[in-house]
Amino acid sequence: MGEITTTHYVVLSALIFAVGLFGVITRKNLVVILMCLELMLNGANLAFVAFSRMHGNLDGQVFVFFVIAVAAAEAAAALALILALFRLKGNVTLDDASELKG
Repeated sequence: MGEITTTHYVVLSALIFAVGLFGVITRKNLVVILMCLELMLNGANLAFVAFSRMHGNLDGQVFVFFVIAVAAAEAAAALALILALFRLKGNVTLDDASELKG
């Protein structure tokens, strides 16, 4: 069994990002799309941490801290909008959200 290198982390990061991207492209439920966006952010965060560790500085880890904070705020705002859509339409599909355009 070999040593885990930065390449392993980057490949895992790319796989997590790809799964999230696939979910965003193929799903119609807004809650699932939001979870897939969070997967994409986590894949990018893993790459930041891996490269930060490889270069021996904390810049990537500090950036990840801010990304997580912004993602939490984004999730709270998006869930509030999804809840409002559910109260208005009764479901949270992407087709119903497109009807809300003025």
